[in-house]
Amino acid sequence: MRRVVMLVGLAVAVGLALVWGLGGLEALGRWAAEAQRALQAPLAGAVRAVKAGEPAAWAGLVSVCFLYGLAHAAGPGHGKFLIGGYGVARRVRLAPLAAVALASSLAQAAVAVVLVYAGVLVLGWTRERMVGLAEGALAAASWAAMAGIGLWLVWRGARGVWRGRAGQEGDRHHHHHHHHHGHDHHHDDAQGGACGCGHAHGPTVAEVAQLTGWRDTMALITGVALRPCSGALFLLILTFQLGIGAAGVAGAFAMGLGVAVVTIGVAVLAVWSREGALAGMGEARIWRALPMLELAAGAVIAALALGILGTVI
Repeated sequence: MRRVVMLVGLAVAVGLALVWGLGGLEALGRWAAEAQRALQAPLAGAVRAVKAGEPAAWAGLVSVCFLYGLAHAAGPGHGKFLIGGYGVARRVRLAPLAAVALASSLAQAAVAVVLVYAGVLVLGWTRERMVGLAEGALAAASWAAMAGIGLWLVWRGARGVWRGRAGQEGDRHHHHHHHHHGHDHHHDDAQGGACGCGHAHGPTVAEVAQLTGWRDTMALITGVALRPCSGALFLLILTFQLGIGAAGVAGAFAMGLGVAVVTIGVAVLAVWSREGALAGMGEARIWRALPMLELAAGAVIAALALGILGTVI
């Protein structure tokens, strides 16, 4: 039953990839943009209600901002692609990946708050300059960081493939040596990186089923957070001008939570589809397949990011 569930996840991922390849995400992007425009009037009304001190106005503002974040995240975006791509590339468990998705979305809101208040209070920037920075230099930095992560995955995957082949060559030599002396040799694929010959050819599946340290975690969060949501910037600037800045900060983080819901969903799908692709493999075969999967996913991430970066700079 578990294998069937995993294979369904793989089928869903392949279907979404076909939709993307056929241009279906463009329609999704248009729908998301229309949904955000439809929420602008309720958002403005919620801000006016907070300014007027109406009862439950804050709850109304936070609710609208959460929906705005959902709509914003529903369209194609770098955060979802980066989290999803990493989830496919590395055999990380769902809980840590979901935690990174949540942290990166909230960090994105925090960057918007810092940008607006540093720009207004310290540098005296206009709204146009702050939005221009977010859509220009920060967007380019975000795509560059994403490309760097993709290239790092390519390098790590290629190194894993090379080590796997070197291990297989050494194993064959070891087998030949034993057979030459007439010794018995038992090969147990269940050992993953080990083959029963007394030495390991690489990490076990359990050792790679995690985020590979704080560097990967911080790189993912930074790559997503560098580019703040333009809707959060507008809200923060407007509420600051109206003297209700705290409401704007709360609304920005509510938007971040809305974005996180979608991004966590992408993380779930990435893990689901990856495990579907690996379902039914023995541990030794999984160990050999993981570097190739990492290399391929990293190449896709890097190619997409570099392509978009070329249009931004």
